[in-house]
Amino acid sequence: MEETTQSNKASPSAGSRQLNLKKSFTLGIRSLLTACSKEDFCKAFPHFTVAEQERLHRLFIEVITSLHESIEDAFESLCLETQVGSVLDLVEQHVEEQNLDPLFAEKSNIGTIAKTVCDAKKDEILHLTSILQKAEEQKHLMSTRLHLLREQRQNFSGVAAVVDKLRMDIERYGTGSTTGL
Repeated sequence: MEETTQSNKASPSAGSRQLNLKKSFTLGIRSLLTACSKEDFCKAFPHFTVAEQERLHRLFIEVITSLHESIEDAFESLCLETQVGSVLDLVEQHVEEQNLDPLFAEKSNIGTIAKTVCDAKKDEILHLTSILQKAEEQKHLMSTRLHLLREQRQNFSGVAAVVDKLRMDIERYGTGSTTGL
């Protein structure tokens, strides 16, 4: 029985879930198969002699030991056949990844994160909208100013024509030809 127990121990690379499964199974089997004490066993066969009870109890112990080993071997072979170790290792890896993932649903409130991101995006949209409005206002002001400058230039071009005419009149006056007056 010691040999079987030693061979059933998980390898050092086996995950803790696999090791726990094997330990739990072994402890469960042992407690089920050794639940009957010698006194209880002898009470179950009161019509037998003490010697017969002793032999029967030894036979019972041998059968229980053999049964225990067979069950452990069958469990081990079933675990190997169904690749329980690798599945449990994957589960353990997945649990570890979830523990390290800050966005895992049980560790953080996804709704709160989504609301925070949504609020940040709304604030960004409002900020960009206000920048756009200011740019449109500046564009309108510049357009208005440009329009005023064009009007003033046209007004100045009329003034320039008057000034040119006055200049020419002054020159003519200075030369003595006053035909234009």
